[in-house]
Amino acid sequence: MNAQGQLTLLEGDTPRPCSRWTGWAQWLALVTMTLDHLSRHVTPPGWGLEWVGGTLGRIAFPLFAAMVAWHGLFNTRNPLRYARRILAIGLVAQLPYALIPRDAYLLNVCFTLAAGLAWGAGLRELLARQRRGILALPWLVLAGAASLLAWQWLGDRVEYGHRGLLLIPLYMLAFQALHRADSPLPERAAAVAMAVPALVVTGLMNSTDLAKSFAVATCLAVLWLAAGAHRYVREVPRAMPRRLWLGWYPGHFALIALLLLWWGHAELPWP
Repeated sequence: MNAQGQLTLLEGDTPRPCSRWTGWAQWLALVTMTLDHLSRHVTPPGWGLEWVGGTLGRIAFPLFAAMVAWHGLFNTRNPLRYARRILAIGLVAQLPYALIPRDAYLLNVCFTLAAGLAWGAGLRELLARQRRGILALPWLVLAGAASLLAWQWLGDRVEYGHRGLLLIPLYMLAFQALHRADSPLPERAAAVAMAVPALVVTGLMNSTDLAKSFAVATCLAVLWLAAGAHRYVREVPRAMPRRLWLGWYPGHFALIALLLLWWGHAELPWP
């Protein structure tokens, strides 16, 4: 189902899932992300808003990762080009992101999302080539091992770390299995089993039980959509303007960084 609601097919004559839910998810992800960042970096501790980051703020990353995995799997012919567009947003956002005080210098979440998408799409392509006999099994194993080394190295340098990088490939695995699962019980049970790793990783990314609850509930909701609930989602009344969607992440960090510089709380990323 494309943006206009027209039926299209995946490989093997499987109908594409409807993506109307992503219109709602865009608004929810931006709002919860912004509330999280404002509560962490802008509002004074005396306001008592610390709870926002550990509750509503835990919705944003699983939702962003789900949208990236969904579009990368179902709605683009070139996931790597899509990953490059996300990376471009991350490059623009990195300077204001780096001005905000943190325990360690990290690359922002767009790098996590872009790398996770490239990893998931790359592994799917290698597996497809191996099944078609184009790629020998030893080369597939070697490529998989190299990707694990890259994951190990990059995980210490990006926001949400190793688990964040894992989430998009695991989402892609779960979405495909749940969407293709037919009526026989063994097939449905196998699809549910494919969804469990995404739920586990989402839970492990959070430290408190409350934060885990919000994050895992978000993950569970998008897995339910992949399992068929996407058909019942209506169009969002007001679609998010494309410029707002592309510019909000670097823009809101720039505003936060300017406020912190004004207050004398920002940290310049150079001597």
